[in-house]
Amino acid sequence: MDPQTDPAKVVRALAAATSAHDLEALVACFADDYRNETPVHPARGFRGATQVRRNWAQLFAGIPDLTARVVASATAGDTVWSEWEMSGARQDGTPHLMRGVIIFVIADGHVVSARFYLEPVDRSGTGVDEAVARTAGTSPAGILP
Repeated sequence: MDPQTDPAKVVRALAAATSAHDLEALVACFADDYRNETPVHPARGFRGATQVRRNWAQLFAGIPDLTARVVASATAGDTVWSEWEMSGARQDGTPHLMRGVIIFVIADGHVVSARFYLEPVDRSGTGVDEAVARTAGTSPAGILP
């Protein structure tokens, strides 16, 4: 595969630009008509590298020490399945930690689309029984032996 268009290389470049807070290099990873889908939050989906620029300018300003790490990835053709962790601290000192999966489609050395499953880490301490009960609309006490 041509190293200029290697999908995994594009994702590595995106992670490096993110950690370096290099907005120009980050935006350059995306096609002008990039499509973002956020299946868990459909209203957050968008189109275009202009929105990518707005989003990341705000993130870099609000989380001055933001770093990104690709924990694991797998490539199949033009698609890269990647697990990410993004961490840092907001300007007020509040910790920022997001983890999840982003599925990228790469064409001509640019991200043309992504399905975004990156979410803030839930630090509430809610255990599995309570979380499942909330999802099911049941009471953990009412169903446990």
